[in-house]
Amino acid sequence: MNPPTTQPGFASSLETALRRSVPLIYGVDRWGNGYFGVNAAGHLVVRPERGEKGIDLMEAVRELEAQGLPAPLLLRFPQILDKQLELLNEAFQSAIREFDYENTYQGVYPMKVNPQREVAARLVAAGHKYRTGLEVGTKAELFLALGHDTHPDSLLICNGFKDDEFMEMALRAHQLGRKVIIVVEQVKEVHSYVRVTRRVGVTPLLGLRGKLYTRGSGKWEDSGGETSKFGLSTIEMLEAIRLLRSEGLEDQLAMLHFHIGSQVTDIRKVKAAVREASRVYAKLRELGAPIRYLNVGGGLGIDYDGSGSSSDSSVNYSVQEFANDVVYTVADICRHDEVEMPTLVSESGRALTVYHSLLVLSSETRFDANLQARVEFDPEEKSPLLVEMTEILEEINVKNYREYYHDALQRRDELFSLFDLGYLGIEERAQAELLFHEICQKALHYAMLTKNRSEDFVLLAKALRKKYVSNFSVFQSIPDSWTIGHLFPVVPIHRLDETPTEYGILADLSCDSDGKIENFIDAKTYKDYVELHEARAGEPYYLAICLLGAYQDIMGCYHNLFGRVNEAHVLVGEDGEVRIECAQRGERIRDVVSMVDYSADKLIENVRQQVANRVADKRLDPEAGESILSSIERTIERTTYLRDHHNAPES
Repeated sequence: MNPPTTQPGFASSLETALRRSVPLIYGVDRWGNGYFGVNAAGHLVVRPERGEKGIDLMEAVRELEAQGLPAPLLLRFPQILDKQLELLNEAFQSAIREFDYENTYQGVYPMKVNPQREVAARLVAAGHKYRTGLEVGTKAELFLALGHDTHPDSLLICNGFKDDEFMEMALRAHQLGRKVIIVVEQVKEVHSYVRVTRRVGVTPLLGLRGKLYTRGSGKWEDSGGETSKFGLSTIEMLEAIRLLRSEGLEDQLAMLHFHIGSQVTDIRKVKAAVREASRVYAKLRELGAPIRYLNVGGGLGIDYDGSGSSSDSSVNYSVQEFANDVVYTVADICRHDEVEMPTLVSESGRALTVYHSLLVLSSETRFDANLQARVEFDPEEKSPLLVEMTEILEEINVKNYREYYHDALQRRDELFSLFDLGYLGIEERAQAELLFHEICQKALHYAMLTKNRSEDFVLLAKALRKKYVSNFSVFQSIPDSWTIGHLFPVVPIHRLDETPTEYGILADLSCDSDGKIENFIDAKTYKDYVELHEARAGEPYYLAICLLGAYQDIMGCYHNLFGRVNEAHVLVGEDGEVRIECAQRGERIRDVVSMVDYSADKLIENVRQQVANRVADKRLDPEAGESILSSIERTIERTTYLRDHHNAPES
């Protein structure tokens, strides 16, 4: 379908129509959380502050291409980090006021979610007014945390399994003035704490991670419950307290921590876990443990598919409902048991970072509809079976499509058998393939019109999905899609004023059959296709994979030696002017070969020697040798992705 012609007064009606139709197709209004929309030009827009000011993604991509940074392109919107941090803190402050909670809330950002310097630094800076701290789970993450200028009263929470070296590093952070809380995961870590504090001479605060009976929900529900990898059972918590008392260190015990898993989809699980943990807190206080922080961990989920359900890709609650349930439940238990209300802490990372980045990629369809005209053969020598296939294509209709589709299947099998026996030429085989493809498309069209959901046509619909070959690597840019089948919104960034006509899946550049995306979000379930537009000859078709800000940056791998993509930060000013900052090229071929212990310089020297040897043997003239060498030297300075002819050249 071609875009409608713009007429006087048409723009406003077009925008109204788009607001109605695009959310139905791509769910932008459902999963976008106010950050995404579509403008009158049919372009995807990002609104970092959820207001009127927006960033036209198509225009941003064009500008970056002109700077020599083509797709695949990771775009970050740092202002969304600020906004999400604000929304989380305001939600807890609102709940504290509503339920007369007699203490405060203090959040920490878990470094594991996205340890990229620009992400963590932005959250730390924006979080100064909220005393936002950091959470780490390894020595390397702790080292990174020491490089950030956090608020003096913010917390530095050390989770994860610890050896004496990790423990000592945490003590050194305490000596540097950080408000460190070391969360004990195993009883033996209490012994480690005692050993190291005696040697170093300082005693930072301690926390206990409880292993709750309550489990979470969704893909990471195994993080909670009795079989959880982390946490202390009730008897282990009591033993840890006994050991601290015997060493005179009980006063350092300041926090009770729990975590029932990332992306908790069901609010009932959150409430049950908070209630159980609050009861544990109250009983430990009654035993004399001086705990004053209750850390509800991570798990605050994101509605990736916009369904507002408890499916793995959604949540059935809002940020405000989450905060309300945490605050109300803790207050209720503490009032009932007449104990002091603790400072509330959460380790929400996914909720802060998900919306702030997306991947733009250029795509083209795998099948060329113009191939039909390129097959030449003598009509007089056409096989009778091909004649029958042609007649089936001409005569198939809504009344006979089932019978004719099955006839076409039989004729195709017979034609291929003739080819295997040597009685059919390669040109006729090609013609048979094209005729069969067209018959299948017509049959599927009629099946959809008549709502025929028989197995034959369900399988046919899946087989006929067009493959949009896209310039990216699933393994590098969206590993959760490959590893755990996580769904991310996929939407074109332009042509949204046109009705999509194709059912497609995305195929990446990797030499791996798993390098594809073939499941997509939908309002009530998921789809095994995404509605896309027919690719136009000579024009790039741009898609965005959205909500990639959590985990994808750090978990991506280098399968096939595809490296990090081009990247840029995009902001919008008070005047609505769009600014592009921190634009940087992706990793070069030179860079990624070092990941597997090769030296690019040594490899070039090896090529140089091969050229010299062939020139010396007179199997290669010197000019050709220099051309080979300069070509390879030039190529390894480029990024690892294809240089599509639609895109501007890299600088």
